[in-house]
Amino acid sequence: MIPITDWHFYAVAVPAVLLLGISKSGFGAGFGSLAVPLMAMVVTVPQAAAILMPVLLVMDLLGIAAFRKDFDRALLRFLLPWGLLGIVIGTLSFRLLQPRWVAGIVGVFTLLFLAQRLLFPPRADQPAPPRWAGALLSATSGFTSFVAHAGGPPINAYAIPLRLTPVRFTGTMAFYFFAINLAKWVPYGWLGLLDWRNLATSLVLLPLAPLGVWTGVRIARRIDQKLFYRFIYVGMLLTGIKLVWDGFS
Repeated sequence: MIPITDWHFYAVAVPAVLLLGISKSGFGAGFGSLAVPLMAMVVTVPQAAAILMPVLLVMDLLGIAAFRKDFDRALLRFLLPWGLLGIVIGTLSFRLLQPRWVAGIVGVFTLLFLAQRLLFPPRADQPAPPRWAGALLSATSGFTSFVAHAGGPPINAYAIPLRLTPVRFTGTMAFYFFAINLAKWVPYGWLGLLDWRNLATSLVLLPLAPLGVWTGVRIARRIDQKLFYRFIYVGMLLTGIKLVWDGFS
């Protein structure tokens, strides 16, 4: 079990894992979707996704421990079945789609969502998004999470307009992605994406997981709600641009 030793890989993998950890805490949600595109500069997208699987599991466990009392049960019961359906679709279509195409599509929809929020800012009396939109975006989130660990932007597009408090938003997303990422292990193994070299590399990166999550949790519990969501928008903007570039350049 010899991990990757190329220093170029770690030059991008270390900041990618730290960004992922901070986004897992809810602060800067959206930035986490940059992790796979960053690592894909030195390894393939499937390999980057496979390396991050154990790291994601540890981050998810830390996230749900930190926010175990701060999540919306009813919202989770609605979102999870659709997210799991997206994983099934991702598993069945994985060998047919190039990951960069999926990345480009996710990037386009992320930027469209941000444009809609800027051009038509939400009003205080604006109703919550319809449930059919939640089902569609949750399934999309499960699919893009399976292909490139980029499930954040679609689910954020539905959850942000619900105006949850930062802590409740973070807790709900922590439990949602814990279930989604846990469900990906069996299909990842079935598709042959989990090998010993990738797992050994994951172990090298694992100590960075609690550092990123701890940093984000401390910020998320102290930040103003408006500023919190502004950071999310910035993260989604950078993610969208990067994914579009990767998908269509």
